[in-house]
Amino acid sequence: MPIPEITKDMVEAYQRDGVVLIRGLWADWVDVLRAGVERNMAEPGPYAAENLKPGEGGRFFDDYCNWDRIPEFERVIRESAVADVAARLMQSARVQLFHDHVLVKEPGTSKPTPWHQDGPYYFVEGRQTVSFWSPLDPVREASLRCVAGSHRWEKEVLPTRWMAETNFYPDSDKYMPVPDPDAEGMTVLEWQMEPGDAVAFDYRTLHGARGNTTASRRRAFSLRLVGEDARYVERPGRTSPPYPGHGMQPGQRLREDWFPVLRA
Repeated sequence: MPIPEITKDMVEAYQRDGVVLIRGLWADWVDVLRAGVERNMAEPGPYAAENLKPGEGGRFFDDYCNWDRIPEFERVIRESAVADVAARLMQSARVQLFHDHVLVKEPGTSKPTPWHQDGPYYFVEGRQTVSFWSPLDPVREASLRCVAGSHRWEKEVLPTRWMAETNFYPDSDKYMPVPDPDAEGMTVLEWQMEPGDAVAFDYRTLHGARGNTTASRRRAFSLRLVGEDARYVERPGRTSPPYPGHGMQPGQRLREDWFPVLRA
C-alpha cells in the first residue's frame, strides 16, 4: 500500500508538539476498519465498556486489545503503512505493537472524553511512542483535541477512572492535577477530519474530545505503537490495559509473543 508522505516538517511538529495530523493514513482501509468495529461491537471483548451514567443520552462504547481476534484489525496493523509512518515520526527503526482501541460515540452522545494522558495508565514508558486516532466518519466538532507540548511537561497528569471520577492509583502526589486547557489558555490543536485521516500523538500528550451532539455516528479506531527505547515499568496498581500474567520485569522490552514487532 502507498505510504503517506511524512515530511521533515511533520516529524519536527510531532517531536515539538507531541501531535501531528496525517491526512489519508488509512483512507484505503476505512471499509475494513468499519467492518472490524461492527464485529467488535457485536462481539465485545472482556475490556468493553459503556461509558455513560444513568440519564446521560446516547451511547459511548469503547473496547481494546482485540486485534488478535478481529481479522480486520490485524490486516490493517500488518498490511497498511502504519508501522513505516510510526518509525518516521518516532525516529525509531523498531516498531512494536502495544494495543488497539475502538471508541464509538453514537448520535446525541453529549458526554465528552475527559482530558488525560495515556502514558500514566500504561505499563510501558519511553520517548518513542505513538498513538494513531482515526475517525471512520467525518468529524467536525467531535474530533480529538490535543494540548501542544504537553508531552514535555515535567510531571504527568493524574490518571482517573472516567466513570467513577476517582484516582487510578493510590499515590496521587507524583502527578499534577488534571488541567482545564481551555480555561487556562493552553494551545489546543484539533482538526476537522475525514474518514481515514489520523491524528498521531505521543503517549504523554494531554488529549480529550467533545461529545457527539450530531445526528451521525462517530466511530474511531486507535492504534498504539512503541519504538526502540520503550520498556516495561511497574505501576502502583492495575494498569489499563492490565494484561494479567504477562510476566515481564522492569526494564525489559515488551514480550514479542504478546506484542508483535512490526518493523525492525
